[in-house]
Amino acid sequence: MCGIFAYLNYLTPKTRREILELLVNGLKRLEYRGYDSAGVALDAADGKDISIVKKKGKVKVLEDEINSRINELDFEGTTDSHVGIAHTRWATHGVPSEVNSHPQRSDVNHAFVVVHNGIVTNYKDVKVFLLKKGYQFESETDTEVIAKLVHHIYLQNPNCSFRELIEQVIQQLEGAFALCFKSKHFPGECVATRRGSPLLVGIKAKTRLATDHVPILYSKDHRPHGRGDLPILPRSDSTAEFQPLEDKEVEYFFASDASAVIEHTNRVIFLEDDDVAAVKEGSLSIHRLRRSLDDSHSREIITLKMEIQQIMKGNYSSFMQKEIFEQPESVVNTMRGRLNFETQTVILGGIKDYIPEIRRCRRLMMIGCGTSYHSAVATRQLLEELTELPVMVELASDFLDRNTPVFRDDVCFFISQSGETADTLMALRYCKNRGALIVGITNTVGSSICRESHCGVHINAGPEIGVASTKAYTSQFISLVMFALVMSEDRISLQARRSEIIKGLQHLDEQIREVLKLDEKVEELAKDLYQHKSLLIMGRGYNYATCMEGALKVKELTYMHSEGIMAGELKHGPLALVDNNMPVIMIVTRDPVYVKCMIALQQVTAREGRPIIICEKGDRETQSFASRSLEVPHTVDCLQGILTVIPMQLLSYHIAVLKGCNVDCPRNLAKSVTVE
Repeated sequence: MCGIFAYLNYLTPKTRREILELLVNGLKRLEYRGYDSAGVALDAADGKDISIVKKKGKVKVLEDEINSRINELDFEGTTDSHVGIAHTRWATHGVPSEVNSHPQRSDVNHAFVVVHNGIVTNYKDVKVFLLKKGYQFESETDTEVIAKLVHHIYLQNPNCSFRELIEQVIQQLEGAFALCFKSKHFPGECVATRRGSPLLVGIKAKTRLATDHVPILYSKDHRPHGRGDLPILPRSDSTAEFQPLEDKEVEYFFASDASAVIEHTNRVIFLEDDDVAAVKEGSLSIHRLRRSLDDSHSREIITLKMEIQQIMKGNYSSFMQKEIFEQPESVVNTMRGRLNFETQTVILGGIKDYIPEIRRCRRLMMIGCGTSYHSAVATRQLLEELTELPVMVELASDFLDRNTPVFRDDVCFFISQSGETADTLMALRYCKNRGALIVGITNTVGSSICRESHCGVHINAGPEIGVASTKAYTSQFISLVMFALVMSEDRISLQARRSEIIKGLQHLDEQIREVLKLDEKVEELAKDLYQHKSLLIMGRGYNYATCMEGALKVKELTYMHSEGIMAGELKHGPLALVDNNMPVIMIVTRDPVYVKCMIALQQVTAREGRPIIICEKGDRETQSFASRSLEVPHTVDCLQGILTVIPMQLLSYHIAVLKGCNVDCPRNLAKSVTVE
């Protein structure tokens, strides 16, 4: 939920102003992960202590505070080697405040400072232990426990290395965490580790890198002896650590997300659970306490293809607005290299080898949270039609609560934009332990879901910074449609249907551009709606998912109550809400349930409802029942949900702007939900 950023420069002269700017800009890139408080820690001007600057509020408030302390922080001082850590917080333990913000310290002397993303579930037990040892706590956070535990272990083992101290600490912690440590006892060193929360290391060197892989080192206490099943590969000291091949100058970046480091370097290592990455004297080493059967012998240095321009707003007022208008390009990117419109063939390279096994399965299970869940609901009907398999769609949290039966011949799809969603990741491990085939649908290469799946599809939507998901939804939608097309390619009886869908996909980008031209009309509609307290959105069939997704967007962006209602359920309760003061949006397209939707529409108008209708262009019959209407182009029924959801994205955006809400960073929410 929080954002971690750390910067280490070794034999690379930097002014303290440059270091602070790097840290603050890194936090700005990660602000979508949390934005109720922020802080940085760096060496004090005298080089003997650690300076910590923390403020409640967004990163801009922290930046202003740093700029107000120019003399104290010695902006113009230069250092060849330095470690700075920074954090932007989304509160889980303790209210948003300066004292609860990170970095958290071990004591008043700042012996150890730490930034943390995640939740330590046994922090109360550790806190009781530390209280008995005489430690006093100043915050309500679980993170302060970690800093004080490091200090306690250091006092017991003063000859241990920084990395060994952290290895001992994480053995005492339960829960999910990504941690980055700095200490005045170990100047110029940085140690980072993760379990359940994402963390990567960016590497920037003037010369080419010595290797594309960093070997994994194991604690001596856990190395197998004799003729064990897991022999240690012999390695010389020269390959045990990473460093540049020629010059020793190097810069390291630790971050929760690649968006924070891409402007500095595209060479990164994604850490795995229980990795401990340590930088000492400019050399990076990665350690693990234990070796398991499926452990890799090294961590690969990956070259990212992301461009800095992709994570900048450009001429748009917010990231969300930019991402809505990027959808004509993002849907094409999702299909590029996979869907051949001339031969009408679909190849999904990530799951190609597993298609025969998937065709033999008992059922398909689609598991996700929030918007990702809605993309599964949107495509369930088509998947059932083209695969002729039963399809279950589950909310990850509820799926785990019920201890749902899962079998070896099930195929489980886990859908997540970030690939780090905690509930979805836990559900994945639950299914994997029961022998099911795991398919990941993510937008983030190197994410936990991506790595832990047997196979998967990368949706290629590009970086999505706005907390409210827009282009990831439409790309997830299309990825699942393409999977359905792959599954049905050998069914003669379904060839006409496949051809119809592929033709619809071919023209989708043009049709999305056409829908985006409704922006001004939607803005006028928003001016009529933004002062209302509630908004009902109704539809059925393929458009029911649009109702739920539209209602979610309205809730998270505008803080207005909104509900997506299945039109078939209208008479079973929701109709009581309808009167001439209740705004109602109805999605009615010319699909197989059109007649049933028209019945629901007439029931609304009969109760003095004044429905706003999203319908197909030129549908005068449907528009005759509307107080106002938005027309979208006609496409094949199973793709109509992509075109009808975009007016809802625009509407929620414009209502939020009119209400003065922060569009990119809605209150109480964060982009990547990495805690339960």
